Amino acid sequence: MHIVVLSGPEMAAEFKQKFQEEREGVSYTFLHSHTLLDEQLRPADVVFDFLLHEQPERLSMYAPEQVVCCNAATMQLAALAKQANLEHQPCALIGFNGLPTLFNRPVLEVSVLHGGCEEKLQEVCQALGTEYLLVHDRVGMVTPRIICMIINEACYTLQERTASIVDIDQGMKLGTNYPQGPFEWANQIGVKNVYEVLQAVYEDTKDERYKVCPLLKTMYLKGESF
Repeated sequence: MHIVVLSGPEMAAEFKQKFQEEREGVSYTFLHSHTLLDEQLRPADVVFDFLLHEQPERLSMYAPEQVVCCNAATMQLAALAKQANLEHQPCALIGFNGLPTLFNRPVLEVSVLHGGCEEKLQEVCQALGTEYLLVHDRVGMVTPRIICMIINEACYTLQERTASIVDIDQGMKLGTNYPQGPFEWANQIGVKNVYEVLQAVYEDTKDERYKVCPLLKTMYLKGESF
């Protein structure tokens, strides 16, 4: 099985950390650009595309027989396939939680376009030696949606000057036994990623719980961290 990984340097490093053990019959090619060359893609059995959400129209470039695994933290696979006119084209499309620090976990959080993709999902995860948890094909999946909502609520608390960043982080870790405080999570995942997940989920659901806090939006616009 030959796997092409299309990502920035940060997620390429995280991918290598998660799948650092060499496995028989598995080889890799790492690309860091949207400029995909046919000769680099053609031998790929599986593609892990961390960047597809930035240019979803590129999905039509992949061959029907290839297994395409894409970062689905901010998009629904069904919407992606419709946009690329793949409704009737056989395509094993798998979504995964590709956010920084959330990808390299013992269990890979995944979704599938349709039931026929599950067999391919099992084959890929077995070849890579990773456990996986199948979730519904929804914007935000499960973990990104929950963690980003927690971060957003913490931003409202900070905006209202109820508590400081340090106090909120320490209080959540001691009071709820979270492994990270909300602002520690935000910095590790990336404020830009948190904003984009919340914005995508809010557009999908119109649920006020996911409406981006003005403070978080300002941090995103300025390119700042907490």
